[in-house]
Amino acid sequence: MASSQIFMRFRPFAHVFIARAASFLIAITPAAWAAPYAGPLLDAHLHYNEEAWNGQVGPHPPGDVLERMQRNGVKAMVANSRPNDGTQALALAAGEARQAGAVQAPKVLPFVRLYRNRADYQSWFRDASTDEMVQAELARGTPAGPYRGIGEFHLYDSNDANGPVAAKLMALADARALVVLAHVDDVAIDLLMAHTPSKGQTLRLIWAHTGISGVPVARVSALLDKYPRLMGELSYRPGLTCASEKGGDELCPEWRALLLKYPTRFMVGSDTWVNQRWLYYDELMQGYRQWLGDLPPDVARNIAWNNGARLFDLPLTEQ
Repeated sequence: MASSQIFMRFRPFAHVFIARAASFLIAITPAAWAAPYAGPLLDAHLHYNEEAWNGQVGPHPPGDVLERMQRNGVKAMVANSRPNDGTQALALAAGEARQAGAVQAPKVLPFVRLYRNRADYQSWFRDASTDEMVQAELARGTPAGPYRGIGEFHLYDSNDANGPVAAKLMALADARALVVLAHVDDVAIDLLMAHTPSKGQTLRLIWAHTGISGVPVARVSALLDKYPRLMGELSYRPGLTCASEKGGDELCPEWRALLLKYPTRFMVGSDTWVNQRWLYYDELMQGYRQWLGDLPPDVARNIAWNNGARLFDLPLTEQ
C-alpha cells in the first residue's frame, strides 16, 4: 500500500494518536517542561557598597539598581552597605520613585552594616566604636523607616563570636527584635546564639550562604531544629545545584530534600558584594527562578517570597 493511502486510511484517527503521544511525553518528562517560578522575589542578601554608587556617580547609581530589581520581579530587598550611606541612598531613591508614581519600586528593608571601611571586616568584634556606630545608626533611621536588622557581618574565626562587641550586639538584636545577617560557620552560630537572652530561641538570624564553607546538610538540619527562627540564605551555597541533563542547573538531591523538609526556613539572595555581581544580577535571579520552578508551587512561593515576607511583616502571595 502506498504511503499516501496509509495516511488517508488513518487520517480520521490522527488526532487521537497525537493527543495520546503528547500525554505520554508530558508524563515521562515533567521536569523538562517545568516553567520557571514567575512570582515575586525577596532579595535577602543585597549590598550597595561604596564602589557601586560612589555618591551616585559610580557605575550603579540608585536608579540602575532599582531598574534591575524591577525587571526581575524583586519586590523587596534586605539592603546593607559599606558604609551605611549606600543603604540610606537606596532607601531615599526607592521612596522618591514610589512618590513619583513608580508603584513597582521595591521595598527597602534597611540593615545597619558594621563596616565603615574594609579594615572593619577584621576587627569589628573587638572595636567598641562599632557598637557606638550601630547605636547611632539605629537612632538615625532611614528614609525607608527604622532599621530592620544588623549585618551582614563576617567572622573568619568562629571564636571571635565571643568578642565583647559581638556578644553585646546579639543581645541587643534579640531584645529589640532586630534581624541579624551573619556570614559565619556553624560553630559561630552556636556561639552567637548563646549570647542572646533567649539562647537563640527567639533571635531571628539569616545565615548568609547557609554556611559558605560547605557545612554538611545534616549539620544544617540540626541547627534548624535547634534554633526555630534561624533562616538559611542560599547565595553562593556549595552543593546547592548540580548540572542538569536538560541544560542549566537543578537542585542537587540532598538540598532538594532539605528544602522540602524545611519549606519555611530558606530565602534567596544576590550578595552583590562586588560590582560584577550587579552586572550579572539578571542571570542570578533567572537562575533562582529556574530551580524554584522545579519545586512544588507552595514551596517555591515560600522560598522566593513568603518566608521573607513573614520575617518582615510583608503581604504574603498566594500565586
